[in-house]
Amino acid sequence: MDKIAKRVFSRLFFVGVAILIQVGWIILSVATLGAKLPFMTFLVEALSLLAVLWLVNKDINPAYKLAWTILILAVPIAGAVIYFLFGKSRLAKDLNGKLEEVRKEADAFLEEDRTVTDELWEQDPEAARQSRYIREYAGFPLYRKTGTRYFHVGEELYRAMIEELKQAEHYIFLEYFIIDNGVMWQGILDILEQKVRLGVDVRLIYDDVGCVNTLPANFYLQLRMRGIKCEVFNPFLPIASVVLNNRDHRKIMVIDGHTAFTGGINLADEYINRKKRFGYWKDTGVMLKGEAVWSFTLMFLQMWSVLSGEKPEYQKYRPHEWHPEEFEDDGFVQPYGDTPLDHETVGENVYLNIINRARKYIYIFTPYLVTDNEITTALCLAAKSGIDVRIVTPGIPDKKLVFLLTQSYYDKLIQSGVRIFEFKPGFLHAKSFVCDDEIATVGTINLDFRSLYLHFECGVWMYRTEAVLQIKEDALAIFRECREITWKDCEEKSLGKRLVQSVLRLFAPLL
Repeated sequence: MDKIAKRVFSRLFFVGVAILIQVGWIILSVATLGAKLPFMTFLVEALSLLAVLWLVNKDINPAYKLAWTILILAVPIAGAVIYFLFGKSRLAKDLNGKLEEVRKEADAFLEEDRTVTDELWEQDPEAARQSRYIREYAGFPLYRKTGTRYFHVGEELYRAMIEELKQAEHYIFLEYFIIDNGVMWQGILDILEQKVRLGVDVRLIYDDVGCVNTLPANFYLQLRMRGIKCEVFNPFLPIASVVLNNRDHRKIMVIDGHTAFTGGINLADEYINRKKRFGYWKDTGVMLKGEAVWSFTLMFLQMWSVLSGEKPEYQKYRPHEWHPEEFEDDGFVQPYGDTPLDHETVGENVYLNIINRARKYIYIFTPYLVTDNEITTALCLAAKSGIDVRIVTPGIPDKKLVFLLTQSYYDKLIQSGVRIFEFKPGFLHAKSFVCDDEIATVGTINLDFRSLYLHFECGVWMYRTEAVLQIKEDALAIFRECREITWKDCEEKSLGKRLVQSVLRLFAPLL
């Protein structure tokens, strides 16, 4: 009863009901007018057809086009209204313009060191081409002089975060999708408040949609009163014009410009297994120390500038500003960000480049396996070519419908030779790729349509760093804790389950 009461009186419930009432009112109004004024029905149907024609000619993923087209044509009034309110992958025009302006300003500070790129070209031209793609289309350069450390569980990463936060002397930047009050957040917050009192510049960005069920509406004001600078991405308001698709799904922590963390781990207790929700929560992350941290600093400062209106003095935050000594040199490191506003699916293309480059193996961790035709085809082709392709998904899902959808992709992949493993102890939230003992990426990007097409995301591409082999070792250990899905499992699915999965596959881009 307590859980039900908490949900009924939660901010998410009230906002959700308000939006549903408004959407329902708009649909009912249009339908009523159509009944009284026949030309209105014709007008709505004509607009629906125009929307479909516009969608078909738009440069977006075909699966996304198909899902919306079917919805609009099946229920013209409701489908058209829902699409125009929620279907467009865009933020408000003024915010869009600010992002573009800030990006151009920051580009001047993302200079490329040609000696580093030339060295990679000499060592491995195929890897250099992957790196070049990130530089040209995400805007973030390749670095050396950066140490990498991989964390195979959230508890381990949290301990490292606390240790590094305690050493902060000048500034702390945090950008997270989810924050929830508990042991993890309180431990971090205590340090942030101590640092503020010592004069450290502490700033936080959180996504309001991600935190709608975990934080009060005035949370940013509470933090500001404590001396922590705080901005909210895409405030979640109960109005029908709200844009919910584009979310800040990134997880970034930067300390004094020389240390950064990213990965799948948000600031909530389930990520460090202090709260049990779906069995054991398996997550991963990476810590960088060195030159490559500069890219994460700029990612944060760009978003901060857009949300706050402040113009950063970028030079003040460079890695060597507060760390004059040389950094450890641990292979090649290239952080990258992905935005839904530039029509370039960087996150997906980084994954595709790794899959297509594999010569021996590729191991993948993902909480959701809801892929488009491009990634599915690449995975199948790699397996058919003799590459050892293995994918680990959760054993206990956080979203049952999405997990049912994930399982619908097993048949084709397994038939092509891809090995699928479900993590028996619980929920796997990691987003990691590792290939041939040489290349790996760790970040926030799920193998689903939202991460690949709609959210602001980030990751770290690595070549021959210590973290690459650490990820491989973790994968080999995890396989032993998994149940491998066989073709027999696929054949034994009931007809009802297959029908439900077929419908879910049709609308996968909208989930």
